[in-house]
Amino acid sequence: MLKKVFIKTFGCQMNEYDSSKMQDILNQAHASSKTENPEEADLIILNTCSVREKAEEKIYSHLGEYEALKKINPNLLIAIGGCVGSQEGENILKRAPFVDLIFGPQTLHRLPDLVSKRRSAGLSQVDISFPEIEKFDYLPPPSFTGASAMVSIIEGCSKYCSFCVVPYTRGEEISRPFEDVLAEVVHLASLGAKEITLLGQNVNAYRSLTKNGTPADLALLIEYISEIDEIKRIKFTTSHPNEMNDSLLECFGKFPKLATHLHLPIQSGSDRILSAMKRNYTALEYKNIVRKLKKNCSQISISSDFIIGFPNETDADFQLTKKIMEEVQFDFSFSFLYSPRPGTPASYIHDEIPHEIKLKRLNELQLINEAQGKAISHLMLGTKQRILIDGQSWKNPAEMAGKTDNNRVVDIKTDKSFINQFVDVIITEVTSKRLRGDII
Repeated sequence: MLKKVFIKTFGCQMNEYDSSKMQDILNQAHASSKTENPEEADLIILNTCSVREKAEEKIYSHLGEYEALKKINPNLLIAIGGCVGSQEGENILKRAPFVDLIFGPQTLHRLPDLVSKRRSAGLSQVDISFPEIEKFDYLPPPSFTGASAMVSIIEGCSKYCSFCVVPYTRGEEISRPFEDVLAEVVHLASLGAKEITLLGQNVNAYRSLTKNGTPADLALLIEYISEIDEIKRIKFTTSHPNEMNDSLLECFGKFPKLATHLHLPIQSGSDRILSAMKRNYTALEYKNIVRKLKKNCSQISISSDFIIGFPNETDADFQLTKKIMEEVQFDFSFSFLYSPRPGTPASYIHDEIPHEIKLKRLNELQLINEAQGKAISHLMLGTKQRILIDGQSWKNPAEMAGKTDNNRVVDIKTDKSFINQFVDVIITEVTSKRLRGDII
């Protein structure tokens, strides 16, 4: 039996979702409870991400810590899951032979079976196959507390951007059946969920069929979920510009429950770089999507991802990225230096740009974006905002905090009686990336 399980999660919301599913399935199979202390765990799982630079080395660094625990407790099992597990496979055992289980994002549902095989055979178990949608058929009903829940609706990615390792670690895009997604949302609503976030590597690529054979996309899913009374707010992430069709764009402004914040990665403002990245859209096409979004929903807040220093990015390319940052007026966004990921096409491109120049460009872009985000926050001063209070403020445990429809955190002087509730507040103060407000 596995009484205590410690899970350390790296990376995106998809990994957070997967970690919760690991806990659910281990709880069903072994009545396992979650622990925040690896020293008392019977099973330690590292749910990994391979998107960022030196991701593999960070994992091996953590493994060094856990190897010491295994020497104290030989019965301790150590597992590597997620994208690094899928990417590295049995190579992990060459550097860390004490690892017991290695699995990918699509085989997390096989964890109990892998544990049994490890104990019976006495050998490390590796399963990094891609059984498509199978895992959702084997997962137990989700356990849930709070008011905000995540639901995975599409797995994998078929875009094959030249810089990205995700298609190789998570497989091709596979959408869950329409009715299965709705059933999970209804179940979560029955447990108290008021906010649903629909997840996928390219969540707006979702395509399925209803039971009567009608084509279903993300727009139809949003429409149906909007009809569930208990659900008060709907979000989705992460989107690809190529999948922002008109039916989805029309959802903003059409369905009041849909949050007025969209994260839509652009990566670069240069068409030359976008082509080298294999993004398959131009800067003008991206700006046209934004124009339609703002026409449908004037209060929409748009954040994005930017890669700076893609191989052979010129100063002219960077100036185009600065230009689109300023034209679109992106809200607080993510920007980072390009890092070659193993096996991706871009990793073989020879690059002569000095690291110092790349850092200078990154800092310059981040300063522009920081000013834009703060300006949007200041425009909210004195306005009425709806927030979902989801817990204590990390800045002051005596206060509560929640998020607005445009993804701003608001701190409020109130007690715990409002937790997991939507309330209207007046914004009274802007502090860095956070706001303060009073309940109306």
